[in-house]
Amino acid sequence: MTTKMTLGAVAVAVIAVSAAILGEKAVSRQDRTDRVTVIYWEKWTGSEGEEMRKVVNAFNASQDRIFVKFLSISGVDSKTRLATAGGNPPDIAGVWGDQVVQFADAKALTDLTDMATEAGLTKDYYIPAFWEGYTYKGRLWALPSTPASIALHVRPDLVPPDVATPETFPKTFEGLDALIKRVSKQGPNGKLLLASFLPSNPGWWNWAWGIYFGGNIMNGDKVTLNSKENLRAFEWIAKYTKAYGSKEVQSFQGGFGNFASPQDPFMSGKVATEMNGVWKANYINVYKPGLKWFAVPMPYPADHPELKDHSNLSQDVLCIPRGAKHVKEAFEFIRFVQRQDVMEGLCSAHGKNSPLAKVSEHFFETHPNKYIRLFDRLARSPNAFNIPKVGIFPQLSNEMSVAFQEVNSEQKTPKQALDDAQKRAEVIWKTYQEQVLNQ
Repeated sequence: MTTKMTLGAVAVAVIAVSAAILGEKAVSRQDRTDRVTVIYWEKWTGSEGEEMRKVVNAFNASQDRIFVKFLSISGVDSKTRLATAGGNPPDIAGVWGDQVVQFADAKALTDLTDMATEAGLTKDYYIPAFWEGYTYKGRLWALPSTPASIALHVRPDLVPPDVATPETFPKTFEGLDALIKRVSKQGPNGKLLLASFLPSNPGWWNWAWGIYFGGNIMNGDKVTLNSKENLRAFEWIAKYTKAYGSKEVQSFQGGFGNFASPQDPFMSGKVATEMNGVWKANYINVYKPGLKWFAVPMPYPADHPELKDHSNLSQDVLCIPRGAKHVKEAFEFIRFVQRQDVMEGLCSAHGKNSPLAKVSEHFFETHPNKYIRLFDRLARSPNAFNIPKVGIFPQLSNEMSVAFQEVNSEQKTPKQALDDAQKRAEVIWKTYQEQVLNQ
């Protein structure tokens, strides 16, 4: 055995041992003699974690066979994969929806298809676009905890009166662009004081801009970061950089406070409009109660009206890692979360949509987001979309963010930035196909 091979074998052994140790420490079952103990790892902390803890407590009180042990775990995605590799994963993991394909490709998940079908948790039970996020290659790998749709949030006090209502606000990107000069304010030294809109705020979905212009970052099994639609989107982004100045935008955003604070740029009045999720209302209610705002669908290109009501969907999901000790009992808890009353209570507490096809009037009337009906409608739109079902999505998203920053800082033209990102992404995809998918 060569030195290189020896070191490689040692590294693999160390990883395996570390995974086993992590799993043994974190998956401490402390089994009860009267019930089966199900270990549930969740990423949520604070109020979101407490709301899910209430659901766990309700389940534990509803029967006397299973006890779910709820643990808030930082880095739950990586720790779940590590514990799975070590052979001692939790029974349930609460992860982000954009990780489902990665986990499935890594054979780190339990197939839920048959159990869900038997329980009546099939496609018709859910809003179609949300359901799409749980399936991959014809199988079901996760079910929802809380989902969300994305829309444009508007401060009516910061836009002209003629566009200060949901009915009169511009429907197209061209109409939104026309507000740059009407709304934005700069000091005599060029310092930006108020922006009508910034594509870089909050900057969480840079990969998705091309979809709003009719494109995507994958087309079948082909990477399409530099498609004509993505190019058009990035040329639109460059328009805002040119209008304000790249240095002014960077300096302006450097003064933004955390989104979970009164210094959030939308709440503090530094941006008049903002792309954000249904959960935004919860933060407004806590940090800026009484703030006047409304939500409308994201704009669409004037020459493509068929693209109206596009909405990026974001999801938190529950899955059962491969090798879980108590699969049936874990699924029984997941099924409990899918009950309409339980799901609506959790989603309302989190300020989110319900993923279920059937939603009660009580949910809409008591929801903390007064525009919840809009977000529900967007989730049901034929133009609602999830991330592409490809295991390298995190890398593709990162490449689009790099290209975005290069354009936003005027380091590269949109075409240069996307062409360079395309070349890097093609290498990543080829490697993934060969090493993970065995293609």
